[in-house]
Amino acid sequence: MTLVSTADLVAAARAAGTGVLAFNVITIEHAQAIAAAAQRAGRPAILQISQNAARYHGGVSAIAAATADIAHRASADLALHLDHVDDLNLLVQAPAAGFSSVMVDASALPYAENVATTRKAAEWTHDRGLWVEAELGYVGGKPDAPASAHAAGVRTDPAEAARYVAETGVDALAVAVGSSHAMAERTASLDLDLVTAIRDAVPVPLVLHGSSGVPLEQLRAAAARGMVKINVGTALNVAFTDAVRGALPASADPRRYLAAGREAMTDVVAELLTVLSAAD
Repeated sequence: MTLVSTADLVAAARAAGTGVLAFNVITIEHAQAIAAAAQRAGRPAILQISQNAARYHGGVSAIAAATADIAHRASADLALHLDHVDDLNLLVQAPAAGFSSVMVDASALPYAENVATTRKAAEWTHDRGLWVEAELGYVGGKPDAPASAHAAGVRTDPAEAARYVAETGVDALAVAVGSSHAMAERTASLDLDLVTAIRDAVPVPLVLHGSSGVPLEQLRAAAARGMVKINVGTALNVAFTDAVRGALPASADPRRYLAAGREAMTDVVAELLTVLSAAD
């Protein structure tokens, strides 16, 4: 099986009226768990490496190569996505590293600067055949911005979203509708009416960031209302960390406790893939 493109997975999910899950890869165990769970569930998935994860590994090339190799050897349809990029030096590495898509994150900038930065990056990536995601509004939980996901004025305005997509030429839009990054418990409350309003206003697929904190029934409802790419990260890390803590007293061999973490993440990913398939 070769890697498929993010564009193809998102288009297929959108046509089916459901969503495709995108999972953050931090370690090789993350990539292995996502691939194994996708095979178990018989569902496609997107493996995404963030700018922060690339920095952790001293650059994107090694973790991207390992993740791509794992995806190549899996029987499930898997895509490789570079996430939350605001460093143009990293962006230019995306095509050679095997990514089929990238998220350009200029959401912390004022609107006009966000548009200009995103449009320039989208033109460059489109010229190289990559699918481009961007963000408008503020999805909570980012370390560089203090606003809450529930503060006034941070949620995405449908009319502004339509204008933003037209001005930037992006292929998908991440929107702020009540979710927040880095949530360890599923206590977020999505504004589903806002999801519908943005879907009706915007011609491109919508993306939900911070999905680990969203109750499963709301994820299904969001997918049914037009949320197509659904990002999950923290849920894997919580499962991994809990499993490693439990295995540490029993063994000093890293393979033993890393395997426990990998197995726990596989179960979480498989459950999420199965839950979302209920929206088909």
